[in-house]
Amino acid sequence: MSNAPQEYLANLSTEQVMENSLRLDSMDGLEIARLMNQADREVALAVEQALPRIGQAIEEIALRIRGGGRLFYCGAGTSGRLGVLDASECPPTFGVSPSMVQGVIAGGDKALRHAIEGAEDNALMGKSDMENLQVSAKDAVVAISASGFAPYCIGALEKARELGALTLSICCNRGARLSAYADIAMEAPTGPEVLSGSTRLKAGTATKMMLNMLTTGIMVRTGRVYQNLMVDMNASNHKLKGRALRILQRATGLPEGEAEALLQSARGHVKTALVMHKAACGREEAIHALNKGDGWVSRAMELLQEGRA
Repeated sequence: MSNAPQEYLANLSTEQVMENSLRLDSMDGLEIARLMNQADREVALAVEQALPRIGQAIEEIALRIRGGGRLFYCGAGTSGRLGVLDASECPPTFGVSPSMVQGVIAGGDKALRHAIEGAEDNALMGKSDMENLQVSAKDAVVAISASGFAPYCIGALEKARELGALTLSICCNRGARLSAYADIAMEAPTGPEVLSGSTRLKAGTATKMMLNMLTTGIMVRTGRVYQNLMVDMNASNHKLKGRALRILQRATGLPEGEAEALLQSARGHVKTALVMHKAACGREEAIHALNKGDGWVSRAMELLQEGRA
């Protein structure tokens, strides 16, 4: 690596030394925990600085999802793993296809468990991954890099932009190099780490917070939430079936037995059961109204009340 990248990396706030942790190696367990807890209080304040851009990102990505597009998270190392984690939670939480939100990590799935030498520094790999995923102008690509330097991420955004996609970045340094390649750059400057340079700590926490906001916000803005309830969830196990029943009870006020019978008649889908109850209609009619209303419960109800479903 040339001197220029080394100089850039050395000047990053995430690479600086935290004065409060200089005697880390002489602390006992409680002291370490207290120090890290204190440092983590700074994370939410760092993320707060990125809120306007995060809000803009939610709206722009939701627009593409509503148009049939996809969302890709891409990154290397910890950043890539966090993106894959967040993407993998969308199908069970919001009932969406696994293809709608996808996590891409430099070096492929093997990199989820093992460090892949040189993957982060491979810009061509980032470009190739975007080509192989057939990214298009309908899609959005979020590159995640705590340092804001990762060539893999820069390559991915360069190719995504060339293919017409909306490009976004998540970084934990102000004025990050990666930000220049993004239509929307989200920067949460988390500063030095308790363990110097270990950006899986504060920077990792900030990244997870921003990803939480993005996917949750996008799913809300595409009609997959009613009030604050996960009405599109996939009840794939005993625990989630119980949760689905409780969600339906909260949304309708029905006692457990009636809610359970309603959910069964809706074949386990909370949103369908909710519309069936509120509009006093059958399952097929509820599904038709939801499809016509782009998945929004409120719109489905309006269509049914106006006789337009």
